[in-house]
Amino acid sequence: MPRGFNFLDLVGKESIKYANLPERYVKRTGEQIAWKTPRGLPNYLPRTVQRKKFNFSIHRPWTSEFSFDNSRNKSYQKVPIEPIKKWSFFRGDKVEVLTGRDKGKQGVVSLIFQERNWVNVQGLNTKMIKIMKNKEFPGVNILRELPLLVNEEVSLIDPSDMKPTEIEWRFTEEGEEVRVSKRTGRVIPIPNSDKETIDYKLPSLYKPGDKDTKKEEVEKITFKPELKTFEMDIMDKMGIKEDRIPQKTYWY
Repeated sequence: MPRGFNFLDLVGKESIKYANLPERYVKRTGEQIAWKTPRGLPNYLPRTVQRKKFNFSIHRPWTSEFSFDNSRNKSYQKVPIEPIKKWSFFRGDKVEVLTGRDKGKQGVVSLIFQERNWVNVQGLNTKMIKIMKNKEFPGVNILRELPLLVNEEVSLIDPSDMKPTEIEWRFTEEGEEVRVSKRTGRVIPIPNSDKETIDYKLPSLYKPGDKDTKKEEVEKITFKPELKTFEMDIMDKMGIKEDRIPQKTYWY
C-alpha cells in the first residue's frame, strides 16, 4: 500500500454524512485487511495485505456487497472518473434528465454516489430486475433506479423558472457560500433533506434521551490501575486470603 494512503480519501463526503457512521469504522471495513504469512517464513510472522484498487458501484463501501465485489480474487479495469472540485448536487435537489428514455423529465435526487459522480433520481432511469430466483421460486420483479452521471446526464433545475441551468459557487455579503444559477443569477438553496441521515430524520430534531449516556458519567473515572492480576483483584474485593503454600520452582 502506498505511503500516506487513506481509504477515506476515496469515499465521498456525502456518503459518510448520510450514513452517519464513524470514520474509523468506514476505514476499517473498507480496507479489507487480511493477515498472511510470507512464503518461507515462520507462521508467527504476519503481514498486512490490502487491496490497492477498489471498484465502486451502488453498494456503500462498508457493506458486505462492496466487500464481495472487491474480493481479492476479482480484478476490474480502472474506471476514469472526472474529478469534481466542488460537489454541487445534494439529496432533495430538483434535476432534469438529459439522456435516455426519460430525457426531459424532472425528478428529485434520492441517492448520491460521490465516488463515481453518480446520482439516483427518484422514479427515473429505472430498470426491471428479478431477485430471489431459484429452482423452487420464480423470483420477484422490482423496479430499480439506475445511477446517472452528474457531468453529462443530469442538470440542476433553477427553482425560479423550473428550467435546467449551470451553477457556480459564490459568497454572499455575510460570508456564506451559496449556489447561484448562471442563467438567472438567483440563489439555489441546498435542500433540508440533504441533512437527513439514515438513522434519524434531521440532526436538529435529535434530542438526548434516557438511553444516552450523560457527559458527567462518561468523564467519571471508575478505574484505578493497580499492579494486580485479575484473580488477585477479585480476591481482594471478596475478602479471600491466599493461605496455600506454593510449590518450589526452579529455573535452569
